Amino acid sequence: MDVLWYLTGPDGRYPWREDGARPLNYAYFQQVARAVDHLGFTGALLATGAHDAWVLGSSLIPYTDRFQFLVAVHPPLVSPTLLAKMAATFDQFSGGRLRINIVNGDTKLLAGYGVHLGHDERYHYSDEWLTVFKQLMAGETVDFRGRYVDVLGGSLTLPPVQKPAPPLWFGGSSDAALDVAAKHIDTYLTWGETPVAAKEKIAQLRERAAAHGREDLKFGVRLYVVVRETEEEAWRAAQDLYDHMDDESVARTQAGVRGTDSVGQQRMSALHGGRKPKDLRELEVYPNLWSGIGLVRNGPGTAIVGNPEQVVERIGEYRDAGVDTFIVSGMPLLEEAYRVGELVLPHLPVSRGDAPRDGGDVRATWNSWTEGWKK
Repeated sequence: MDVLWYLTGPDGRYPWREDGARPLNYAYFQQVARAVDHLGFTGALLATGAHDAWVLGSSLIPYTDRFQFLVAVHPPLVSPTLLAKMAATFDQFSGGRLRINIVNGDTKLLAGYGVHLGHDERYHYSDEWLTVFKQLMAGETVDFRGRYVDVLGGSLTLPPVQKPAPPLWFGGSSDAALDVAAKHIDTYLTWGETPVAAKEKIAQLRERAAAHGREDLKFGVRLYVVVRETEEEAWRAAQDLYDHMDDESVARTQAGVRGTDSVGQQRMSALHGGRKPKDLRELEVYPNLWSGIGLVRNGPGTAIVGNPEQVVERIGEYRDAGVDTFIVSGMPLLEEAYRVGELVLPHLPVSRGDAPRDGGDVRATWNSWTEGWKK
């Protein structure tokens, strides 16, 4: 299974508040990337945010060995030919460690970039964009005239390391999104819905993918994790987050997502209803699955809360539902990467790259040393 961390701001103990946010700079991102690589995560998602994901990702290549870069892109903001060139360069320089996350956004977000497309139009655009992108990555010279994308004589001189192309990841919960995913995508991502809801969505995707003759689609989920040695400690940590969700921050976040045309966001918002009850456990929508993060964070807003055994058990339920990829995080990113890396990852069959890690396998070294000491 793949377990990725997160490498995008804002960050801090309570990043939705000015007094709880952590200043982010290049040195800090290097720290987090090195930690993720060292701890044994498969890699990390570099999502759309204050920093450009492609510039940030490429700048971190020299500081990582096995780290798989899942880098986000909004198709309407860059031509498929230019992105193919960027992707091939990144894949070459990183030794085949690029994955691409196709993000369709929402009307309000893209309007800020000068793109004015309705909900379904964005997915029709992505369909054409992905068609051209995949042909370019396969080494074809492309002449394509669609409703949104018009490319004449497009070609790629530099081939990617990964064949036929770096894997494509994608999320979206509407019918239009599911159709695009079924046709083009290698790994479909959903935000932290319950394992039951994830299983239903996966069944839909498999049926649609089969109509395109595809049976190799993978599935992933994006979640927060609040893990501590005991369940009581984990819920106390969640309570601390909850206590710092002030009314102003909750109201600001909920106003920002109100009226969105993102079906995924609508589903996330429905888990908490935009309200903050007195008891945080009222927002436990499934055993150990807490929707409180969504009050102060748009997009994925659920967290697995519990001790290591409970976290692994919930992950197991998602795996039983068909999920084989997990993008997880905590706040702050650096400290919680170590916590999850030390309490949870040793109990999971995590997939990693082939590059050697300086100093060898830390756990194997430790086991060897302790066995010798016992003798």
